Amino acid sequence: MPGIDECLLDVMRLPGARGAAVVDWTSGLALGTIGDSPNGDHEATAAETAEVARMAAEQPAFAAGLPETPPAGDGKGLAGPPPVEDVIVTTRAGYHILRFVETDFDSSVFLHLWLDRAEGNLALARIRLGEMAERLVLA
Repeated sequence: MPGIDECLLDVMRLPGARGAAVVDWTSGLALGTIGDSPNGDHEATAAETAEVARMAAEQPAFAAGLPETPPAGDGKGLAGPPPVEDVIVTTRAGYHILRFVETDFDSSVFLHLWLDRAEGNLALARIRLGEMAERLVLA
């Protein structure tokens, strides 16, 4: 089972991969990065994508049809995994895929892949990112 560095190396093997990161969506910190960053600064990109991930994960509209889960101890987060598997943002030049990582503990981590639109395959990248998220070991 791969750790963060091995996972990021695997992500960069996807056709069209421009850059990737493992990000904590609670703090906005990058736990690991590789490749290019859309704005040239991996830390700023991590903070910006964490805002998007947090907004999607914490909104009740995305939990429709799921069993009701009481809030975590601080009342701010969700108990258990977020109801969202991934978030996809499309731009004229590429795709950003944010894939939430489920763990045995209270995880607030996601994988961010920046994919070139002309060279990448969104469907393949989404499937592979999901597989990688399942294998990712956070120590």
